[in-house]
Formats: sequence, structure tokens, C-alpha cells
Amino acid sequence: MTKQHFYLIRGLIREKGHWGNFDEHLKSHFPDSVVTALDIPGAGEYFQSASPLTVAGMVEIMRQDYLKVRTEGEESYLISISLGGMISVEWMKRYPQDFLKATLINTSMGGISPLHHRLRPSAFFHLLKTAFLKGRDKEAFIIKLICNNKDYYEETLNLWDEIQKERPVSLSNALRQLYAAATYRPGNFIPPIPVQLLVGVLDRMVNVYCSRSIASRWKVPLSEHPTAGHDLTVDDSYWVSSKIKNFIAP
Repeated sequence: MTKQHFYLIRGLIREKGHWGNFDEHLKSHFPDSVVTALDIPGAGEYFQSASPLTVAGMVEIMRQDYLKVRTEGEESYLISISLGGMISVEWMKRYPQDFLKATLINTSMGGISPLHHRLRPSAFFHLLKTAFLKGRDKEAFIIKLICNNKDYYEETLNLWDEIQKERPVSLSNALRQLYAAATYRPGNFIPPIPVQLLVGVLDRMVNVYCSRSIASRWKVPLSEHPTAGHDLTVDDSYWVSSKIKNFIAP
């Protein structure tokens, strides 16, 4: 039997640990699958390394980790959120043979959406304030911006607080990632593999019109969660994993 292998990529100043228990929800739909989360340089296991100033630079580094764990003949699928979605697009441009399908969550692209949609002005100032906060207060401030489901606030805050204590992302790397995201342009690229888009309609960080514009340009399916925010996998992991199940094995 062919092994299904899911590769996960997080967003701005986030790491593999921020997926929380999403892998458990995913494996409930794909019990025999393997789930591997890849860290963006400058975060996670690479938090002491400098983050590349371009999305292309991130792809080239992250693909080395992908090649280390990929096995011959596996079915490889890509799941990503926010900045991870931009990384996914550049990955598909450079190495279209690596994945069979991709799910992009709450992402945006330069040249498709205006900057004030890609990062809402209110969210920009919210993020600026986090530079002056530390520890648990900083993570709580981030959660209030990107998560809408208050049922998970406390457990999410406890997890994220532990992550930032062990592997804090430097201000320098945060700015480098923000620059890479803000300047990324896919050009006239059209995905060579099936892609679906998922979006939280009440995303306070990235305007929902970004995903709608991408779906319209690429002619790919878009599913909208009516109450979720930017971190859709925290707000409703079951909904996300169900959409992935229907996309991969309808």
C-alpha cells in the first residue's frame, strides 16, 4: 500500500510546534499516514539561524529537510498556512514533482492582492506592539489577533508560551520573514498540481479577499469558514482536516 505523507508549513514567526494537535485530527482521517512539519529557517529548530530575505531562499533550505524524510513512492501532500502558503507556491514553481496536491490556508500573494489586504493596517500595528512585550503577555497578544475560538485560548497560550521560552524567534528574524512575505510575487504562476484554498472569513490579520482573489485567478476550489480567524487550525482543526480529506479522497 502506498504511504500518504503530509508535510506541514507554518507562517510568520511560527514553528512546527504551533500546529498543536492538528496532526492528530489529520491522522484520524488518514490513520496510516505520516505527518511531518517543516520549520522555516529562523524559527523552530533553526531559531538561531538567520531567516532568508526571500521566499525562494526559504524553499531551498527547507527542501533539504524534506528530502531527508521523503521515501521513494510515497504520496506527498502539502499543507500550509499564511507565509507557509507563499513558500508552498514557490516550492511548486521550482519543484512541481515534489507534491501531488496542496492545501493553502489564509495566505496571500503580492501582485494578486494589495498590501493593505495582505496585512490589515490594524493587524500591522497590533504586531508592532508585540515587539514591546515578552513571554506569556506577548503570546497572549498574538492569540487575540489570530485566533477566534476562545474555547482553546488557554491551552493554546500554554503551548505557545512554552515554545517561545525554548525557541524564541528574534526580532531580526521576525522582520526578515515579514520582508520576505511582503515582497513575494508569484507572477503569472498557475499551480501545476491540484490546489485547494481554505480561509477564515473573520481573519483579522489577512483580508478574506486575498484567498478569494487567488481562487478566482487560479480557478481552484475555496472553502470559507464563517467564524474562524487567521489560525484556522487552532480555531477548528476538525473542519480543516475534513476539508483535506474530501480534497484528497472524495
